[in-house]
Amino acid sequence: MRRCHWRFAGLDEKGQSTVEAAVLLPVAMVVLALLLQPAMLLYTRAVMSGVAAEGARLATTATQDEMGSLVDGYVRRRLRAVPDVACFHAGGADAWEVEAESDGARVRVSVRGHARPLPLVGVTAGLVGQMDGGDVLLSAEVERGMRSEWVGGDYDDWIASWG
Repeated sequence: MRRCHWRFAGLDEKGQSTVEAAVLLPVAMVVLALLLQPAMLLYTRAVMSGVAAEGARLATTATQDEMGSLVDGYVRRRLRAVPDVACFHAGGADAWEVEAESDGARVRVSVRGHARPLPLVGVTAGLVGQMDGGDVLLSAEVERGMRSEWVGGDYDDWIASWG
């Protein structure tokens, strides 16, 4: 009769790390993607908000005739800070939608764009923002008065007070 002896101390463990890596590496990559996608969308949204505010500030000093082209060109130049990668902004530099309008007392600047979510993250990206087809719709809008509320009178009154 032959007896089987298990020798735990002498077991061969050469393949253990390979199996652990095969299990943990995809999980780590999915977790990384879940963390990166919101960071990319928040970066794009922060740049858009800042650019819209700067565009509104510029629009308060522009005349009605030059406001559209001046603000549009300035905003598009500043939006180059967003990487031209689909998960940040899809469609390139011409895909941004920039609107600037004024009614004489208030000015409004809005910026819209699309970002393509990373694979497997599109479902959660849809929960964070609005979806437009397969892309996430990003938008920023700033509205401000042409001058501060504490300022009384009109432009002619101010010119007369300095005359």
